[in-house]
Amino acid sequence: MKPAFYESALFDVSRKKQVYTSMPSRHYHDAYEILYLISGDFYYYIGDRTYQVAGGTLLFMDIHERHKLVNSGCYMYERVTLLFKKEFLQHFCTSGQCEGLLELFKSDYRALKMTGKDQHFIEQLFQKMIQEGKKQARGYEQYQQILLVELLLYLNRKLFDSLVAPLVESNRTHKKVLDIVNYVNQHYMEPLKLCEISRQFDISSSYLCRTFKESTGFSFIEYINNIRIKEARDLLVGSSFNVTEIAGMVGFDNTSHFGRTFKLVMGISPLCFRKQFKS
Repeated sequence: MKPAFYESALFDVSRKKQVYTSMPSRHYHDAYEILYLISGDFYYYIGDRTYQVAGGTLLFMDIHERHKLVNSGCYMYERVTLLFKKEFLQHFCTSGQCEGLLELFKSDYRALKMTGKDQHFIEQLFQKMIQEGKKQARGYEQYQQILLVELLLYLNRKLFDSLVAPLVESNRTHKKVLDIVNYVNQHYMEPLKLCEISRQFDISSSYLCRTFKESTGFSFIEYINNIRIKEARDLLVGSSFNVTEIAGMVGFDNTSHFGRTFKLVMGISPLCFRKQFKS
């Protein structure tokens, strides 16, 4: 089947929870695309590569590059989609600066994993872009340009300047890993032990660890902690529950373990994180 072409706006960003995509067929745009998966998992085809994408992963597609999302498990996922044309940046950057910002779309890589502070930072940038588009206050387009430049600079540094780039490999899809990811997404608040998950899904612990990392870019423990800390962040900002209550609600057996893990992932303690948003 011939790929479908979709004409894009100069700049468009949206955040949605859904099961089915409105663009089910392989398609392409006359714009650059960045897709960030907040939660859930799916397969994503970009060019001739396949990526098994888990929450906390960011994908980027070059202009006119064929791609397709497949949610074979039919589970709910939440994603941010950003589409923009080069012209959106041309009034803000010189031609050479624009080329530098768009360099990541010309690389051999199409997926980066975002953990802890990376996820929070990226989600804040996207949220600001979305809010500016909704409010349309004075200079909102210029601010969206600034936010886009900040995002592109950040991603280029992650991809090209990091000693160990947080890449997600392609063409390594494991149906059983997809089932385990879905199980973790739904049961993160419960005790999750590697040996018990291995037994439940009839897979050895060593094979699970290896294939989980190959498929998603995250280790099994890293993924569970990312899910739990993301939920904890939302509760710290949007609820009045204390830290001990939140620790139990997101699956930690004690407050000390929660505090250590939160600081390891986010770089600050849960209380300090809450104070940043309450002040």
